[in-house]
Amino acid sequence: MNLDDFMGGLVRRNPGQEEFHQAVREVVASVIPYANQYPKYERARILERMTEPDRIIIFRVCWADRDGNVRVNRGYRVQFNNAIGPYKGGLRFDRTVSLSILKFLGFEQTFKNSLTTLPMGSAKGGSDFNPRGKTDVEVMNFCQAFMTELSRYIGKDVDIPAGDIGVGAREISYLFGQYKRLSGEFAGILTGKGLSFGGSPVRIEATGYGCVYFAEEMLSTRGESLEGKRCAVSGAGNVAMYAACKLAAAGAKVVTLSDRGGFLHSPGGFTEEQLAHAMDYKASRRGDLAGLADEVAAEHHPDGKPWAVPCDIAFPCATQNELTQRDARRLLKNGCQAVCEGANMPSTNPAADAFRKAGILYGPGKAANAGGVATSGLEMTQNAMHLTWSREDVDRRLREIMASIHAQCVEHGQDGDGVDYVKGANIAGFIKVADAMLAHGMV
Repeated sequence: MNLDDFMGGLVRRNPGQEEFHQAVREVVASVIPYANQYPKYERARILERMTEPDRIIIFRVCWADRDGNVRVNRGYRVQFNNAIGPYKGGLRFDRTVSLSILKFLGFEQTFKNSLTTLPMGSAKGGSDFNPRGKTDVEVMNFCQAFMTELSRYIGKDVDIPAGDIGVGAREISYLFGQYKRLSGEFAGILTGKGLSFGGSPVRIEATGYGCVYFAEEMLSTRGESLEGKRCAVSGAGNVAMYAACKLAAAGAKVVTLSDRGGFLHSPGGFTEEQLAHAMDYKASRRGDLAGLADEVAAEHHPDGKPWAVPCDIAFPCATQNELTQRDARRLLKNGCQAVCEGANMPSTNPAADAFRKAGILYGPGKAANAGGVATSGLEMTQNAMHLTWSREDVDRRLREIMASIHAQCVEHGQDGDGVDYVKGANIAGFIKVADAMLAHGMV
């Protein structure tokens, strides 16, 4: 099998879906050389099947705004692959949501969920609805309308959505309430729920915490730790903020945070108290980070990105393709030793190639940010057992899962004297799903 021929066919079948093309190319570039060693995968057309979603559901969502006007948005659910378990993946409410983005996210989820070792298939969904600036009643109206349409396609053993960008505790609560109203049952059909109705401790923090745990595992292969390391973090949502807090607690210096309006720079590193204040500021939806600069004694750089700031480790935790080849060159020039991705595909393929060529530690999102979906899997287990584990229990299991993901990457990513974490993550994730698909037959 040839990479260019494979991608040519995929692009023809999925025209204009650039994010999806990018995600597939990044994976199959590693997997094809491995799969070519085993004729069973070629005979069964496993890669062709793995890059085609099981189904795509698109639906209209009608809701009323604060003035009683009828509003219309588009809803999606891409159920990508359920070879190793029920569909699992987040819902994203954001004006940038498109089929290409959801297909890339669902495809990435296939490998991420496989790496967790938990029995979870892959899916992604959402809407071009933007919750920013909406009242609680407007968000409730939209969520209820969205769930009314989505409910017929999900279930605790079928498809279990979670949160993502624009879908936090408020949105999950409204979605869960509507499903309960429609179905008449109290079932674990969503994760990220509140602790009072079936949620798991550490779920909100899990992606950020897991990313830091993965960074610690990578650094340990070189006999290093986070202590004293300057860390550039992008984003100001749950992933970025909880990663930043965990980094500060581990003795690292978090020197940046960012949002769509620019970034904050604190050369000496934000204190844990300043990070807690920043988290409260963003959670209360008081505005962009620009208004926070004086309160945390930081410099605000409008319309900029944090990658020009000297750092030892970069944690891109905002959104896809936020870190370009130019940004990668800046980081490397400034002595960056490691990149650990908290977001999904935040580095463009040329940027990722630059990191790999330089030989620095580079943890791709499908491995480094798997802590969120792993803890969602733990929430599913707790729901099935009708109990709630302690915060300490869940955090311990999360650490173990991230260590296991790292070990899989090392096992399959050996490259001379180092580890190619991209190759390792892609091959390890592929093997489990591909072998399950072979076992199921031609379905």
